[in-house]
Amino acid sequence: MTKLLEKALQAVRQLPADSQDEIARAMLALTGNAGEPEEIDPSHLPAVLEGLAQANLRQFASDTEVEAAFRRFEG
Repeated sequence: MTKLLEKALQAVRQLPADSQDEIARAMLALTGNAGEPEEIDPSHLPAVLEGLAQANLRQFASDTEVEAAFRRFEG
């Protein structure tokens, strides 16, 4: 293990458990070893299916729409 990875893991250990899990999922996805997919909340399924259909049709948000979405999360 590299020193940089050791440093990163030490920083992750200081985070709350839910943040650690989120980072772990991202790491596993990057290595191609994400394991079993997470279950989708049934109430979210229509939105997920709509998003997948839009992606298949290459209907993506514009840069302006993405920026506007991120601005909604700014404090």
